[in-house]
Amino acid sequence: MHDERRRIEERVERLHNQRIKPAIYAATVPFEVESWQAPGEPVSFEEAAAAPYEPFAMGTPWGPPWGTTWFRMRGRVPDGFAGRRVEAVIDLGFVGDWPGNQAEALVHLTNGTPLKAVNPLNQYVPIANPAAGGESVDYLVEAASNPDILANDFAGPTPLGDVLTAGDRPLYTFRRADIAVLDEEVWHLDLDVQVLRELMLELGEHDPRRHEIMHALDRAMDLLDLDDISGSAAAVREALKPALAKPANASAHRLSGVGHAHIDSAWLWPIRETKRKTSRTFSNVTSLADEYEEFVFACSQAQQYEWVRDNYPHVWARIQESVKKGQWAPVGGMWVEADGNLPGGEAIARQLIHGKRFFIEHFGIETKGVWLPDSFGYTAAYPQLAKLAGNDWFLTQKISWNQTNKFPHHTFWWEGIDGTRIFTHFPPIDTYNARFSGEEMSRAVRNYSEKGGATRSLAPFGWGDGGGGPTREIMERARRLKDLEGSPKVEIEHPDAFFAKARAEYPDAPVWVGELYLELHRATYTSQARTKQGNRRSEHRLREAELWATTAALHAPGYTYPYEKLDRLWKTVLLHQFHDILPGSSIAWVHREAEAEYARVAGELEELTAEAVAALGAGGTRAFNTSPYDRAEVVRTSEGAPAYVRVPANGSAPLGDAEPAQPVTVGGRVLDNGLVRVQVAEDGTLSSVYDLRAHREVLAEPGNLLRLHTDLPNYWDAWDIDKHYQNRYTDLLDADSVTVVEESPLVGAIRVTRSFGKGSTITQTITVRAGSPRIDIETDIDWHEAEKILKAAFPVDIRAPHSSAEIQFGHVQRPTHTNTSWEAARFEVSGHRWVHIAEPGYGVAVLNDSTYGHDVSRTVREDGGTTTTVRLSLVRAPRVPDPGADQGRHRFTYSLLPGADIADAVAEGYALNLPLRVAEAAGAPEPVVSVDGEGVTVEAVKLADDRSGDVVVRLYESRGGRASGVLRTGFPLAGAQVTDLLERPLEDAAVAADGGVAVALRPFQILTLRLRRAEVS
Repeated sequence: MHDERRRIEERVERLHNQRIKPAIYAATVPFEVESWQAPGEPVSFEEAAAAPYEPFAMGTPWGPPWGTTWFRMRGRVPDGFAGRRVEAVIDLGFVGDWPGNQAEALVHLTNGTPLKAVNPLNQYVPIANPAAGGESVDYLVEAASNPDILANDFAGPTPLGDVLTAGDRPLYTFRRADIAVLDEEVWHLDLDVQVLRELMLELGEHDPRRHEIMHALDRAMDLLDLDDISGSAAAVREALKPALAKPANASAHRLSGVGHAHIDSAWLWPIRETKRKTSRTFSNVTSLADEYEEFVFACSQAQQYEWVRDNYPHVWARIQESVKKGQWAPVGGMWVEADGNLPGGEAIARQLIHGKRFFIEHFGIETKGVWLPDSFGYTAAYPQLAKLAGNDWFLTQKISWNQTNKFPHHTFWWEGIDGTRIFTHFPPIDTYNARFSGEEMSRAVRNYSEKGGATRSLAPFGWGDGGGGPTREIMERARRLKDLEGSPKVEIEHPDAFFAKARAEYPDAPVWVGELYLELHRATYTSQARTKQGNRRSEHRLREAELWATTAALHAPGYTYPYEKLDRLWKTVLLHQFHDILPGSSIAWVHREAEAEYARVAGELEELTAEAVAALGAGGTRAFNTSPYDRAEVVRTSEGAPAYVRVPANGSAPLGDAEPAQPVTVGGRVLDNGLVRVQVAEDGTLSSVYDLRAHREVLAEPGNLLRLHTDLPNYWDAWDIDKHYQNRYTDLLDADSVTVVEESPLVGAIRVTRSFGKGSTITQTITVRAGSPRIDIETDIDWHEAEKILKAAFPVDIRAPHSSAEIQFGHVQRPTHTNTSWEAARFEVSGHRWVHIAEPGYGVAVLNDSTYGHDVSRTVREDGGTTTTVRLSLVRAPRVPDPGADQGRHRFTYSLLPGADIADAVAEGYALNLPLRVAEAAGAPEPVVSVDGEGVTVEAVKLADDRSGDVVVRLYESRGGRASGVLRTGFPLAGAQVTDLLERPLEDAAVAADGGVAVALRPFQILTLRLRRAEVS
């Protein structure tokens, strides 16, 4: 019996692959082809149409890396093709089995209208159905010769990731450009056999349905005439009809299919190529919608829509029409599918604001869900932010990549740090590029965790990243699988419809509390440090520009708030938060351009902020404080001299009006300011940090220990840190010099320089300032290592059961032990401006101004005490996909804050990232807004986006407890409203007689207030 089954299966496979598939195109005639190689970057259609073309023969190599070749294809439909379905079939020389990340093309009519793209698994362009015969066909085909960066399967570095290093050797060999007849009967037979054969192979050995299908296929193949595939196809299909007609069981799993084409906004190609990828895929999708009325395509990332709108108006018009017909579903409501951990809180809010507004403005549609299938883990702040933006559901897929623990749910309520819950789904098909194969259908059922409680799941289908999106073959599979015995029932529908049904049948779904931590890709918290620093700096510069522009708009006659510039700059920053740019997992070209963009953003924001401050009028030298907390600290004047100043939150104050309680003293390698005493050892480590207020030593072992680890993960170099990195390391204990470089009553500093590795150097300036227990370590690295990671360790004499790390609008606690596999898997985690550890009565914070990755561990010493060690991940050196990742200069600061509670960590985290600005200006009479309640933290101050002149203030509770206070304004207040993130009113907020607005917040609650300015006569 086993031999007979094998005989049948092998027979069906051979006939299918070697006879049926080759007969799909019954007759062909070649195009006459000419080519023109565009010099340098892509050109417009008009320029390409006017270019000189030369004859081009099939079998000719073409396409230097990142080049664009235009092909003119001319032909005539033979009279003999009349009455048949006629298509152009174009094979650019596609390679490998991944339909993205290689050659692809957009086919235009000679008037410039885009028709459809050509991709590895989508090589046809409709000509006529039915053809009359004699039709003239004239195309201009824009073909991109993008290199396959993954051709070596991540085995080693490649120069192909940047046009500057890729060379000019042609990558592809053009195979085919034909006018062809599609034999529809054979094409459908191919799909019938595919679906049945794949279903058969997934059914159990003893399942009668398996044997029924096997014998049906065997009998049907007897009817296939090997000398006349086309003529016998109808009879073979008729024989297979009974097997395809058997309905699914009543209890069959229900699978909601939605078309999808996950297009990374940059990854193994630059942003400029994504602009073209979107036009190609969206052309395919709108073409497919014309063929299949049931087709629904879900598409996120407003930025990509904007690119198409601005660059491909014909495609944009087709999208608008598909949206009207209900076949195109804008989803996600974010500017891009951003990284799920690294963007700041206000940045995620703006992702949602700009994305939702785009879809409302251009389609009249308010999206209802967050669509993030591919980001590398998700912050526990998301449920609240998603709900405040008007979303009802959340979708992800990436958690299926977990390395250690299988996530226990597929449909669940996700609860964030403030208690907000959002209905969440995680498709058990374990892919966002489904094609409805038998293996995928079986996996979706086998994998589904909610059996017995729910019956349905979602399946995003279609090829992404240049693969062209859903295909007609996938749609035909879906039709055959709509109601087929042995398989889940497939229904094509809008994601909103799926989520409504899923929630209705499973309202008491289980609850997952806290972050969705991905047990993989942990290096994305550290890789490409300059890109991450550019993001962090940009987020804080945007906050600064908005605050002072708002202040100037309220107090400086004639000043105009720069709405357009701020909007444009925000969108640039949001784009670069895409989940393969900010995480550092893109090719060199992407990160080279990102660094240049961040420099441009910094320059423009500096100019905007300086203009706003100057508009406040002439005055003495003042310090401007953008942070939400009052500050008393040392600043540098324009001449570089230190000065001590006290400045209110969101306000300014003159220099020279304050003095610290105690001066700094420097003796040998000891810095002392009366609050902390820091001793630097001969090897440059911190041998002692003594908290003079608490009368205790902070360190259990030398602090700021720099440790260089070997860092070669098993796979995914830029993405992963594998646990074995911990086993091999070198401590950097050889100091070239340890020198006192500043000694004044306000500042004491010691500089440590080191040389190590393959010509790398690191210079660190350890600084103590008057009036502050914060110890800053200003770091300048010239990095030339390969496959290494550099960490900075602070072993602290504290028994901390957990660490707290800042995330968006709050913080999360993580155990410092590894009792379970879930805890052990978190050997590298992300945080924003600070990490805090504490035991009852005493805590310490480690702050940073640009890094995210860190680890926290505990050891028990021989004396019985416990050491809790916080280690920051400073810089890495992966070689794939960017062989030069992180090489060169890095400048950043991290700090140790002894005796800190959470409130101190929050305040000093803002202070480190928002240095006081010293300028010659008058300043405003008082801050635009101030809050007198502990734990109520102002995150953003800006003018309302509707240009009404209202002031929008975003607040949150930052300590993890309940908070109340009063918000006061530096302008006459006529009224206040609580709004959602999009600044739409939810309810009125009471304004007291004295002009204050009472605020009461639950732990980590976010509150957006819209403040109306009173008219001043």
